[in-house]
Amino acid sequence: TYDTLLGTDIKGKTDGGYIRQALQRGLAIEEKTGRNPYQFGLIGSSDTHNAGGPVEEDHYFGKTGLNDGTPEGRRAVNWSGEEKLTGSNATPFYKWSAAGLAGVWAERNNREDIFAAFRRKETFATSGPRIKVRLFAGYDYPAGVFVRKDFATLAYGKGVPMGSDLALSGRGAPTFLAQATKDANSAGLQRMQIIRGWSEGGQLKEKVYDVACASGIPDARTHRCPAVAANVDTKTCRINPNIGAPELKIAWRDPDFDPKRRAFYYVRVLENPTCRWSTYEANLLGKPVRKDLPLTIQERAWSSPIWVRG
Repeated sequence: TYDTLLGTDIKGKTDGGYIRQALQRGLAIEEKTGRNPYQFGLIGSSDTHNAGGPVEEDHYFGKTGLNDGTPEGRRAVNWSGEEKLTGSNATPFYKWSAAGLAGVWAERNNREDIFAAFRRKETFATSGPRIKVRLFAGYDYPAGVFVRKDFATLAYGKGVPMGSDLALSGRGAPTFLAQATKDANSAGLQRMQIIRGWSEGGQLKEKVYDVACASGIPDARTHRCPAVAANVDTKTCRINPNIGAPELKIAWRDPDFDPKRRAFYYVRVLENPTCRWSTYEANLLGKPVRKDLPLTIQERAWSSPIWVRG
């Protein structure tokens, strides 16, 4: 399904969120043992068996070769005789989405520096678009840091990047620098969120904050961006290029910060809705998409976490 690892299924509903659960369990184990065995970075990818990466929703060609390499196999629309399919051919390939992408922040585009970025967990994941996202945390960032020409020097020099630990300093909540830019060939960004996860009395908990919005500002009480009208025509899959932000960035402090709480923080950034591959395919075939599939998806990206601890 789409985005199962971090907690959203194909229809946008919350599910187990395997990676999120692992991150939170790591904190629970750390409470008891002092060590966190689940302290890892995030990447996106896919599992395919056709020597290709079907990343783009508008150019999706399946993942298993012969079984879903044709419209009849993928079954984005209802095909006559599909009720008689057996074995692997009966797999509901239409529930699968396109591939994710792994991103790294490396000094240079060579094997050594890319591998070093993976080792320090300065990585991020996307559900397919080439969104770029990064996260820093520290205590001494100057005002207007995002417009400084030496932004990167300050971000690294006065804090830590995603994938790192940040020690509490006794000066209250740290400042998180979150930044994301859109894929030039995809929809505009709708909102940026920072998610805090922690363990409390053996219970795994999380809090989601909208921290930057393409339109307006987050509500101070609910920490949610204003509602955004849908801007994709599912009959043509055209989007309005004037809706959504090309970039979102914020210097943010946790309004509910507790210095006694060991927690992790990561960024999630969401695009405006776009057509799912099954909608593109149904439109090309001139048939309605099957009723149990959504017409749109909301692509997104996630940073690796920063762990804040004493």
